[in-house]
Amino acid sequence: MLSQRPDLKLAKVTDAGGDNWEYTATLPAGPEILDFFHATEHLAAAIAAVHGDGTFATRHKFEFLRERLLHEDCGAEAVINALAHLQRKNPRIQKIGTVLRYFRKNKQRMRYAQWKREGFMIGSGVVEAACKTLVAQRLKLSGMRWGTRGAQAILTMRGWDQSDRFDQAWALVAATYQCEVHVLANVIDITPTPEKKSRRRTSG
Repeated sequence: MLSQRPDLKLAKVTDAGGDNWEYTATLPAGPEILDFFHATEHLAAAIAAVHGDGTFATRHKFEFLRERLLHEDCGAEAVINALAHLQRKNPRIQKIGTVLRYFRKNKQRMRYAQWKREGFMIGSGVVEAACKTLVAQRLKLSGMRWGTRGAQAILTMRGWDQSDRFDQAWALVAATYQCEVHVLANVIDITPTPEKKSRRRTSG
């Protein structure tokens, strides 16, 4: 895609699970962005471990830090400082330490205010939804098994349809396989005509 559209901006958005960052490091240059909603889930869990799940204090503290993380250039640093403060006050709650290490490790992947200004996506939800509607709903029906070539053939046309570009894409395909046909003039049909069998009349 980038070879066709080098002007496009590439952002590598994922959660911090498994070997995701090792994989994104093999892709072309672009910012590595920790999915904002995964980050806030961890933040909410740490605060709830202190103030209780669903309490007013948890909701208030979470919304305050969430807004700072989203809108401030140093939002990740502010959240890290707040979590460190909670850890000092509640050293026996292990969840705070786990989330604090998570934020410290991914701090450079949480520059959400900057990336929003630059026009990058900060969440992977749109891509995940596209995977579901484009791939899963078509290829994961009961009893289906696919090889790479067959699945790609189906998904290519499904992608055209879901992006409202089927007619344009089909016109390009049709043009590729067009060939010029010469129709001969004054052609005489010399196909033999089968003889008609005569019916015998019988008298009774």
